[in-house]
This record gives sequence, structure tokens and C-alpha cells, in this order.
Amino acid sequence: MPVIEEQKDGARLVIVHQDEYPYAEVRVQMHGERRVGVHLKNLIRTPEYVINIARYDPGMIIERHGHMSSHVIYVIDGFVDVGGHDAHAGSMILLEEGAKFGPLIAGPQGSYLFEVYLGDAQPVPADPDGFLRLLASSGVELLPHPVFEEGPGLPTKVKRGKH
Repeated sequence: MPVIEEQKDGARLVIVHQDEYPYAEVRVQMHGERRVGVHLKNLIRTPEYVINIARYDPGMIIERHGHMSSHVIYVIDGFVDVGGHDAHAGSMILLEEGAKFGPLIAGPQGSYLFEVYLGDAQPVPADPDGFLRLLASSGVELLPHPVFEEGPGLPTKVKRGKH
């Protein structure tokens, strides 16, 4: 159960544990006979920020894109190629609002990421035709996005103290 402590000035202290939330598959591809995906644990979602844990299956390819807000990624485990730049475990990626990155390609053991969006987390594709060419040249079939139910938002009104 999350801890939400509203303080005198209206600011909140929030503590959540990743085990309280399931992974949701949000992107899917077929790499030959192997189903590959992106799996998110949406820990917090508010208009001001979105915080996720993401797991990319080995070889997952994400199109070059940006976001409508700044985005910080910390690579906890594995490896991700970011448009030809290596991001190994321990790397931090900062994508400022308006910037684009990718394609993102998960390494052979996949990628385990901590993500923070400082506002709207929706992706903005930068090169859809190039992405389709990359998938075709890699023998990858793009499948429809699964239905994604967003994770918990913070309540707008909370009682003082712990819940």
C-alpha cells in the first residue's frame, strides 16, 4: 500500500514499492518466432510527472522519438543502444523536451530501466517511415499495441498522515 503524506504546505511525501504493481506489456514485436515486448510498471502518474520501471526484452526496437516533456532514464541492468550510442547499466540518459532519440535497441540480455517524465509521457514519433524500414530490414513484425491501463495517479485530496 503506498504511503501518501500530505504536508502543511500541500506538498506530499509518497513512497511506493514496485512489487505493489504488475508489469503491463505496452509494445509488442515478433522477431521470427519470438515475441518481444516492452513491459512497464507505472509507479506514479500525475500531470506533473510519470515514474515507471521498464523492462525491454532482448532485441526490442523502439522507434526514434521524443516526448512532450523532459525525460530521464537510468539503466539499472542490461544495455540499450540509443541511436548508435551505448548506454550500459549505470548510464543516465537525459532527453530534454523537444529533443529526439533512438532508435532504441535493447541488448542481448534486454534492458531494465527506471524512467521519470517531467510532464506528458506520450511519445512523439520522429521518423515513422525510417522505423518501418528498420523493422523490415531486421525481419521484425510490428504488432498492435496492447491495451494499457495506466498505473496509479496520486489522489487530489488526501487525509493528513499515512494511509
